[in-house]
Amino acid sequence: MSMIVITSEAADAGQRLDAFLGARAEGISRSRAKSLIEEGAVTVGGAVETNPRAPVKAGLVYAVALPPPVPAAPQPENIPLDILFEDEHLIILNKPAGLAVHPAPGSETGTLVNALLHHCQGQLSGIGGVERPGIVHRLDKLTSGVMVAAKTE
Repeated sequence: MSMIVITSEAADAGQRLDAFLGARAEGISRSRAKSLIEEGAVTVGGAVETNPRAPVKAGLVYAVALPPPVPAAPQPENIPLDILFEDEHLIILNKPAGLAVHPAPGSETGTLVNALLHHCQGQLSGIGGVERPGIVHRLDKLTSGVMVAAKTE
């Protein structure tokens, strides 16, 4: 778990806590700050603060405990696949241009991994981890070509 620590200045006094953290904590939006405050992940002068509207006071230390990111497991989606060969151990297919291989920010759904999870009913190798089950190699989204996915270890 990482921690962001900010000491407020006189110019910060009176701001809402969520707005202050959204403006001063790098990589945290006001809405994310609000959620973290409500979850009890923010301390002010060492005491937990759960009110996003609490006014900021000058000279206090504000600490935000950032939980580690939890990768979302891709969900099966019924997307047609151009299968060239399949047995109990692997699947070889033709990936069309425009289809992302695995979920990523901005394209969490509609990927080859989502299609494979549906087609293989979740029976894919753990080789690519939670985010990329069965993926042995990848092709860029705009590249078409033959891909191999592992169904077993």
